[in-house]
Amino acid sequence: MKNKIKLHGALKRYMCWPVYLAILLIGVTAAVLFIDVKAGAVAAAGTAVYILIAVLAFRKYSPAIINDLVGFSQQYEDPENRMMDNLVIPYAILDSGGRTIWSNRKFCELTGKEPLAHMSIESVFPEISENKLPSWENGGASQITVNYKDRILRAEMKEVAIGDIVRKSEILKEVDGEVNLTALYLYDETELRQYIQQCEDEKPVVGVAYLDNYDEALQSVEDVRRSLLIALIDRKITRYFSEFNGLVKKTEKDKYLILLTKESLEILKERRFNILDEVKSVNIGNEMAVTLSIGIGLNGAGYLQDYEYSRIAIEMALGRGGDQVVIRDGTNIVYIGGKAPQMEKNTRVKARVKAQALKEFMSSKEHIVVMGHKITDVDALGAAIGIYRAGKTLGKSVHIVVNDPTTSIRPLMASFLDSPEYEPNMFVDSEHAKELVDSNTAVIVVDTNKPSYTECPELLKLSRTIIVLDHHRRGSEVIENAVLSYVEPYASSTCEMVSEILQYFYDGLKLRSNEADCLYAGIIIDTNNFTTRSGVRTFEAAAYLRRSGADVTRVRKMLRDNFDSYKARAEAVRNSEIYKSYFAIAKCPSEGLESPTVVGAQAANELLNIAGVKASFVLTVYNHVVYISARAIDEVNVQVMMEQLGGGGHLNIAGAQVNASVDEAEQMLKKIIDDTVVE
Repeated sequence: MKNKIKLHGALKRYMCWPVYLAILLIGVTAAVLFIDVKAGAVAAAGTAVYILIAVLAFRKYSPAIINDLVGFSQQYEDPENRMMDNLVIPYAILDSGGRTIWSNRKFCELTGKEPLAHMSIESVFPEISENKLPSWENGGASQITVNYKDRILRAEMKEVAIGDIVRKSEILKEVDGEVNLTALYLYDETELRQYIQQCEDEKPVVGVAYLDNYDEALQSVEDVRRSLLIALIDRKITRYFSEFNGLVKKTEKDKYLILLTKESLEILKERRFNILDEVKSVNIGNEMAVTLSIGIGLNGAGYLQDYEYSRIAIEMALGRGGDQVVIRDGTNIVYIGGKAPQMEKNTRVKARVKAQALKEFMSSKEHIVVMGHKITDVDALGAAIGIYRAGKTLGKSVHIVVNDPTTSIRPLMASFLDSPEYEPNMFVDSEHAKELVDSNTAVIVVDTNKPSYTECPELLKLSRTIIVLDHHRRGSEVIENAVLSYVEPYASSTCEMVSEILQYFYDGLKLRSNEADCLYAGIIIDTNNFTTRSGVRTFEAAAYLRRSGADVTRVRKMLRDNFDSYKARAEAVRNSEIYKSYFAIAKCPSEGLESPTVVGAQAANELLNIAGVKASFVLTVYNHVVYISARAIDEVNVQVMMEQLGGGGHLNIAGAQVNASVDEAEQMLKKIIDDTVVE
């Protein structure tokens, strides 16, 4: 700045006195040197020292002098600027380096500094660093919130040309246009922020609570104690939310409406909604513990939208198995709880109702297109085959979308491709499927409820009749606008669900033996030979398929591994690592394998057979994506862990896809395990 600001007038002449004195000393030195050489040498040395000191002092103190002059000009030369000194808002002028040139009285009272104190603004307000100063590139203005002692200040900064300040000055000449200063205004927003926070804390929050297994729990207790059980639960729920200024209204025998404030919600989140455990602790002789699900909505456009958010949240909570809290804050969704296993429903009423609804929707369309998830597995294929038979029974045109058949499903598909009883275009790829779908087509999605995971997500945009059949827990990403959504996390597999539907679908429906084989194989794979997630209805579905012609020996032959896959699975188990004493982590080799993800899932199942292992994780690289297969028995919720990586599944069977290297994915997984162990 000093090279671009010039002085003039008497001040300029005063500042030139060191130059005049230097010239005078040089003349005196020459005269002394003429008279006496030694004396002249001493005088010359003294003159050189004087000139050196004068130059160094000028270079050192010139910027400060210039800044003080600008401040002096700002303070005294312009009457308008004198008014700034009495301004009730703290105001200061900064140079290009962020140092104060001048400040008014309010600024001095706030900071305790002198008006012309040459200090760095960052030393007073650390938030205002040099890179936060305004520039013409960012519009010449910037705004930032700073904290000073117990006050909250809004700092507004504007870049101004220094020429506008010194244009009328009698001691400074016009400056270069590139030289700019910063005007700093400080607005005290402490009280305003307090009121804003108070309004934010008092925002309404709408919640809906459901007793998940109301009917089943009542059946497990004596008749005379049923009313007492419900009364105890009602009392516990009402008292719990009343402690947080919440209002609870029972709307049905197993449903509650809850009104809270946002401040109370934050406290409940910190406590992890321990009402879930308190309700489960109610026991007066009932064999089955009662579980509670809560859906909460907030930050909507009003009460109606908050209630709509809560309704969507409770549907997600129930779709994920219940015994948890789902909070929908605008577009953000938070899950709390959900670590208890899902309760199997003994009644088949829901399956019968869904079967009739499915029949009505399929009857109204001419074409049916069925698709599962990417890298179609045995469960997805078996469920699709079941829907194929239902569509054919109604006389519809049915196609199954399979892009890249894996080795695990090729033996199953071969029984259809080699049979003249089935159309050659029974299985189609995504491109062909998009040509088939029109307004008179129903798209049925099986074994997934995430649109991005389907074989062809574009089909969901081409049809208005979308049906979802799945047994995985719902996540934040769901298929929207589905006319029928049947998602049951308690089911062992989608093949089990489809097998139940087929029994109520149509009286004349009869499965062929190879079709029953596919459905049976899906149950076998997802239950790991009936050792995982197998309930009463699982065996009933298997019995129905056996009666329909499914052959256990034939299915076992079709599901056998080839030698390379078996060796890869054994290699993954051999090189596995036991992490934190209870978690088995392995990397499955994928070179030379046609279906490495299937091998990885099989290896994860094998690792669970090791004593002491609570959960197993197998990482497999396929098409530059790391696939993680997670398995557990009963002590670890792998579904919650995989959700943190963008995946999902069930409490004891889950997975995720990570776009990273296998080592990076392993570190991410270990961090999640560390956090889980701490919790």
